[in-house]
Amino acid sequence: MSDPTGAREDQPGSDRSRERNPHLRRDAVRSVAFRALTEVTGNGAYANIVGGQLISQAGLEGRDAALATELINGTCRGLGTYERIIEAASGRSTDSLEADVVDLLCLGTHQLLATRIPAHAAISTSVDLARQQIGARVTGLVNAVLRKVSQRTLEQWLDRLAADQDPIGAVAVRTLHPEWIVAACADRLGLDPSDPALQTVLEANNIAPEPTLVARPGLITVDDLVAEGAESGGPSPLQAMWRGNPGRLAAVRDGRAGVQDPGSQLVALALERIDAPQGPWLDLCAGPGGKAALLGALAAERGERLVASERTMHRADLVTSAVKAIRPRPAVVCADGTQPAWRSGQFARVLADVPCTGLGALRRRPESRWRHQPEDLDDLAPLQRSLLASAIDSCMFGGVVAYVTCSPHRAETIAVIDQILQQRDDVTVIPAGPLVPELDAADGDFVQMWPHRDGTDAMFLALLRRN
Repeated sequence: MSDPTGAREDQPGSDRSRERNPHLRRDAVRSVAFRALTEVTGNGAYANIVGGQLISQAGLEGRDAALATELINGTCRGLGTYERIIEAASGRSTDSLEADVVDLLCLGTHQLLATRIPAHAAISTSVDLARQQIGARVTGLVNAVLRKVSQRTLEQWLDRLAADQDPIGAVAVRTLHPEWIVAACADRLGLDPSDPALQTVLEANNIAPEPTLVARPGLITVDDLVAEGAESGGPSPLQAMWRGNPGRLAAVRDGRAGVQDPGSQLVALALERIDAPQGPWLDLCAGPGGKAALLGALAAERGERLVASERTMHRADLVTSAVKAIRPRPAVVCADGTQPAWRSGQFARVLADVPCTGLGALRRRPESRWRHQPEDLDDLAPLQRSLLASAIDSCMFGGVVAYVTCSPHRAETIAVIDQILQQRDDVTVIPAGPLVPELDAADGDFVQMWPHRDGTDAMFLALLRRN
C-alpha cells in the first residue's frame, strides 16, 4: 500500500530509499506537524499561524500541505480527548510522560482514529518520528501504546470514555470539548445536556470553514472577486468564498480584500447601518485589523474617517498593514483602550471588539478549546467591562457603541451588558436584530450567531446609544 504522503517506494522518504541512504529527507509532513504541535502545546503558538509558517518553510505544497494542515489542526482539536484515550490504552497518566512524547502519541492517535491513513503506516511513521525527534529510547513505548489505540475505532473509544460520565461529560467526550465549554453552551442556548441539539451545536466547531473573503467597499466588489475565481454567496453581502491559499490573490495582498468571517463582516455592517451623528469612528481594540479595514472603508464611503487603536505595537503594525489600501487612510494609534489617548465624547461610532476566550471561533482555532480555562473569565470579564465603559465615554452624545465578542459565553456577553446598564444611566440598548437582517440571529435585544445555524463564528453583538 502506498505511503499516505503519496511517495512511491523508491522516492525520498520511502522505506527502501531510507535503507539505501538514511540521510535522505525523512517524512517532512509528519515532522512539520509534530514541530507545530510542540510549539502549540509548549510555547502557546496558534496552530493556524505556526502551521502555515512551518509548512511554507518546508516547501510543502498540494496534498502534502493539505495533509500537514489536517494533522496539525485535527490533533489540536482532539488533544484533550486523545490524551484520555492514550491514558486508557497505556494504563498510565499522560502527566508521567514527557511532553514531546504525549504530543507525538496524540499525533499518532489522530492518524489512527480520525484519518484514512492505514494503521500500520500511522504506527510505523510515528515510531520513526519518535526515533528522529526524541530518541530511540521511546520507540518501544510509542509502538506499544499506538498498537493498543489501534485496537478500537474512535467511536468505540468514545463509547468507553463516555460510559461513566454524567450528561455534560458524555457530550464533552463525544464532541471533543472540555466540559466547561459544553456547560456554557447548554446554558446559553437553554438546552438540556441530553438534548441531541446540543451535540449538533458543538460538532459544528469540529468542521473547519473554507476561507471567506470580504470585498472592502470602495476598493473592490464581490463581482470583481468572482471574476478572479472566488465564489459568491453567504450571509454577508460583502462575502465571497475562496478555495485555496487567499495570499495568492492580488486583491488580498494589496488590501482591497481580506480574509474575514462573515459574522465579523455583519457586526461591522450593523454599526455602519445604524443612525448616528456625523463624525469620526473608533475601533477601540483594532488588532489584527480585519474589522478596522472594513470599518475604515465604510467610513470613507461616508466621507468620514476611522481611528484604530491597539495596545501593542506589534498588533498596531498589523492594523497599519491591513488598512493600507484605504483612502483617507485610517489613523492607527498604539494606546491602551482602558486609558484612552483621545478626548472623551468625540466619536460618532465606536466598535469595542474586546479580548475574549474566543469560544466562538473554535472551528478555526482548534487549540483554543484546550488552552482556556473557566478561571480565565475572572480576568477577562473586568477587562471587558472596562473597555466597554471606555468605549461609551469615547462616544459623543447620540453616538453608538457596538460591543462585540467572538464568544457565546454568558459571562462575556449578556452579563457584561447587564452590569454596565446597572452602573450607568447614559446608555440605551438598541435592538440589534434588525441591523443584521441577513440572519435570524436575534437574541432578545442582542444578536448571537452560531456556526451550526448561521455558518459564521459565534459572534455576539450589542448596540448601545449614548444619551
